[in-house]
Amino acid sequence: MEIVKNPARENWASLTQRPAKKAADLGKIISEVFENVQMNGDQALKEYTLKFDKVKLQNLQVTEEETLKGVAQVSEDLKAAMDLAKENIKIFHASQFISKKVVKTSPGVECWQEMRPIEKVGLYIPGGTAPLFSTILMLGIPAKLAGCKEIILCTPPSADGTINPAILYAAQLVGVTTIFKLGGVQAIAAMTYGTESVPSVYKIFGPGNQFVTGAKQFALTQGVAIDMPAGPSELMVVADQLALPEFVASDLLSQAEHGHDSQVICLANTVESLEAIQKEVAAQLEVLPRKEMATSAIENSQFILIENLKDQIDFINDYAPEHLILNVVNEDLYLDRIMSAGSVFIGPYTPESAGDYASGTNHTLPTNAYARMYSGVNMDAFTKKITFQKISEEGIQFIGPAIELMAEAEGLEAHKNAVTLRLKNLEN
Repeated sequence: MEIVKNPARENWASLTQRPAKKAADLGKIISEVFENVQMNGDQALKEYTLKFDKVKLQNLQVTEEETLKGVAQVSEDLKAAMDLAKENIKIFHASQFISKKVVKTSPGVECWQEMRPIEKVGLYIPGGTAPLFSTILMLGIPAKLAGCKEIILCTPPSADGTINPAILYAAQLVGVTTIFKLGGVQAIAAMTYGTESVPSVYKIFGPGNQFVTGAKQFALTQGVAIDMPAGPSELMVVADQLALPEFVASDLLSQAEHGHDSQVICLANTVESLEAIQKEVAAQLEVLPRKEMATSAIENSQFILIENLKDQIDFINDYAPEHLILNVVNEDLYLDRIMSAGSVFIGPYTPESAGDYASGTNHTLPTNAYARMYSGVNMDAFTKKITFQKISEEGIQFIGPAIELMAEAEGLEAHKNAVTLRLKNLEN
């Protein structure tokens, strides 16, 4: 684990480059799967599930009996933990509602906006090496709060054709409408087009590998919205000389264990801190059950010395991390100057894991530097805002002449006429 010392700005791009798997024919594979699902529906979905998940399914939908059986297998302690997380997530997201506020922009002219739910949403929940039931809480709770009528969930089945019990409990807890045993590109295609069993949706949410991410971006071209183009997980930790190395190392490894293509970056202002953190990373790595995966991710990662505060902040904003931990004594020097980050964790006792599970904020966040222009999932993601306006006789007389002049200047005579007729009517 090499330490990069005070890198020149012209070298920052190479340091902030995300790891990427080579997949030259990724687009070709995705378009073929979408076309097959659109033409052949459930049959195509079953064939892909057999091919990729090695499971032969009779029915794609999880039955009520399967849900009850799975829920019964979840321990009471885990249920209580999820219940606690649900309440915190609900409290935080409920605070994001916008109340109706009528604004008088001119005499007799009133404007306002109101939130409306996206009626049909699809949630994609990865299975694989880690069944991310926590993501169901992060997506399902705001969807329910927003008033989404249909909440469809797709998640790949286990080798025996079942769904992880914790996923089933979380889905029941948040009020998911229907669950399907579907993973990968075919799940995104099913929610895009709809099949005999799977309804189409208006917007698709959830993380996934490069194939799922590519499929979501393809869905955009087919008229379905997505939450954001999210890729492999990433974390940046900023540590000063007083940060405890064991805390920093544990945070770095908490993201490294997500997957081989995850990336973590440790930024510090002394070589001694970085060396102590690297030593602790090596020690903690040895006892991790997912050691091989975390080790692979650490190879994609960086330990960087930047002594100048302004350079540190510029580097943070340049990288635009999905997760940013400020394990520093004086966070006020950073907070107002951070322009690009998915979610920020402040102080030694705020691990990124808290945001992943139970503090209340959402863990579905922009990766791959998309934090420069995207927000993480919030209530806005599950709603639309409709604007309203009401103009009185006084109002149209006040702004009407300006509308006429502007419409005429743009050469749009019918626009002008819609106002002129009303003004003449009032004159008469």
